[in-house]
Amino acid sequence: MPNPIQTVAIIGGGPAGAALAFHLCNAGKDVILFERRTRPPVTVGESLVPATIPFIRELGIEEEVRAYSTFKPGATFVFNAEESLSFRFAEVRGAITKYSYNVPRDKFDLSIERVAAESGARIVREAARVERPGVGEKIQLSQQSIDATEGFLVKQPDLVVDASGRARLLPNLLRLPFEHGSRRDTALFAHCDGIDQVVRGNVHTDLLERGWAWRIPLPDKMSVGLVIDSDHIKTFGDTIAEQFDNYLKHDPITRLWGPDPRRRTPVLKFTNYQLRSDRGYGDGWVLCGDTFGFVDPVFSSGLLMAFDSARALADAIIAGGGEAEMKRYEKHVIRHLSNWHQTIDHFYSGRLFTLFKVAEKIQHNLGARIMDPHFRRHLPRVFTGEATAQRYSVWLLDFMCKYGLMDQDPSELRVR
Repeated sequence: MPNPIQTVAIIGGGPAGAALAFHLCNAGKDVILFERRTRPPVTVGESLVPATIPFIRELGIEEEVRAYSTFKPGATFVFNAEESLSFRFAEVRGAITKYSYNVPRDKFDLSIERVAAESGARIVREAARVERPGVGEKIQLSQQSIDATEGFLVKQPDLVVDASGRARLLPNLLRLPFEHGSRRDTALFAHCDGIDQVVRGNVHTDLLERGWAWRIPLPDKMSVGLVIDSDHIKTFGDTIAEQFDNYLKHDPITRLWGPDPRRRTPVLKFTNYQLRSDRGYGDGWVLCGDTFGFVDPVFSSGLLMAFDSARALADAIIAGGGEAEMKRYEKHVIRHLSNWHQTIDHFYSGRLFTLFKVAEKIQHNLGARIMDPHFRRHLPRVFTGEATAQRYSVWLLDFMCKYGLMDQDPSELRVR
């Protein structure tokens, strides 16, 4: 049996890396956290699903998060100018957590980093440098990075964790195989004033002429994102700022958001936001958080995936970090990512919203009333994140999206 892992170097101090450091330090591990970046105020992943709340309670930061965030009671989906659907987390049958928050990411990320440091993690304010000492896939820190720890590391750590996010340091270095999602859209986002809400505090998902949009209420501002075909959005201007501003004026749905929307921040852009590595660990290294994989942001699952993978990896390392533990961790993350991808595909195909509308139409049918408690227990909890790792709930949603539409054409609600 290999020696248990004691010293861990984590590359990246975002939510996944910092949460992992917290868990490992509390288990008596020696953790060095390389984090060079300062946190930008505008970052994808500002809305938490309810399943995230137990993780932030475990970190001991919920009261702090509540003080600077917007309370999130539910979600609103806007189909067109006449039709929308809202649901409250408090109405989800069998839910463990009945609320959530929309968070300013700069403050939120600092809260997690702080508790990681307080738990004993040593933070190095520079980028980690890694190298391959041979022709295989073994990874180690450069001597320069070891020296930067100022004596905390005097030799190579037992394990290097890549939590560098979308930079994907080790997957790119090792050329690990990966899978793209089915879409090739561009996400443009910024913070704005003058944007209305259908339900105060809810995260809003709007179907557009082409693509979809998010509205995330934050304290005194609105986070707005446009997720649109990459070629199509380019027709609205030469710069991403022009594209964002011009599209808000163009689309009939975004024009309903308010008479005078005003952008407060520069526009940020993402194009690679659906990706998953086929492997999650190797000789002396393991992937965590977005580095392992990330999904489309439509259901606000990013931070849940970060915390879930950090907790699962911490459990694997604490249990010994051997082949069996790492394989179990890898399988868990791949299944969780795949479940979200499957649900997101139903959103883009129009099947998900069509299922919602069918359910509203038949709610007084005797058979529907009999089955309604069962569906209300399983289907909404996929979107709150509490059931995305449960095979039956995800299977039931998949089954209903494929076979429960009652001959309704889902193409009317597909994302174009």
